[in-house]
Amino acid sequence: MTLANNRTLDILNKAEAGGYGIVAQTCYDAGMAKGLVRAAERNNSPAILQLFPITLQAGKGPFLQYCVTLAHNASVPIAVHLDHATDAEHLELSIGLAEKEGIKFDSIMVDASHADNEEENIAIAVPYIKRCVAQGIATEVELGRLEGGEAGLREITGGMLTDPANAENFMKETGAHILAPSYGNLHGSYKFIGGPKYKLEILKDLQQRFKGRIPYLCAHGTDELPDELFTDLVKSGVSKFNINSWARDPYVETYSQALASKAFPDAEEEAVEAFAKVCDRFMNLLGSSGKA
Repeated sequence: MTLANNRTLDILNKAEAGGYGIVAQTCYDAGMAKGLVRAAERNNSPAILQLFPITLQAGKGPFLQYCVTLAHNASVPIAVHLDHATDAEHLELSIGLAEKEGIKFDSIMVDASHADNEEENIAIAVPYIKRCVAQGIATEVELGRLEGGEAGLREITGGMLTDPANAENFMKETGAHILAPSYGNLHGSYKFIGGPKYKLEILKDLQQRFKGRIPYLCAHGTDELPDELFTDLVKSGVSKFNINSWARDPYVETYSQALASKAFPDAEEEAVEAFAKVCDRFMNLLGSSGKA
């Protein structure tokens, strides 16, 4: 098995070279997945359809197969990614589906950032990363540690900023392909700390170290950010942008309100379009529109 034609890596390689960002939108159900694909096609934009482990655990192989079929049959490049696979059961489920049933993510985040130190992070991640690569699945890892938690993820405390000086060895030792750095970002709301306090110099250092080669940089914790910070992140070398509640919340609100007066299929269509419109906005903001 080879990573030569891996969808996630191909999408991120072109984004890094072109200086734009990719929407990696978290999808919790079939309607959200349809909304992301709709937006990507009408904006002629590449995208990443992203799942959380709890969603995979609920839908298992059939739901993953639905997402892969939907994404890979789109008229633009769309990859399917598993975010924050921290627990052994989630990693075994996702990698096992590839090994036993041939139902594969294009990429998986093997997240061992909860480890006590970098050496333990590497030791936990490497066996899973090797199994992923054997199946043609690209991998993402986190260096440092992000505070917070969301959607069934384990709640993390004791955030640690990424030391760029350690990044090259860390990526070499893990063999991973995408790096999620910690630069003041967090999962959840920034309002409790008075807004985001990003150290963009960390990203710019990483950008200089890795420009034009693996790993590609991923931004986690993008809730509530002002547009100008997204633009700054793109300029600082970030290629993959994890987006969650920006689109999730309008989808849920629209769905619940529409169901009060409309037939179920009509309510669903309204919610899918609300979700897609948020994806439209970010594809334009990140500069990926017209790049498929």
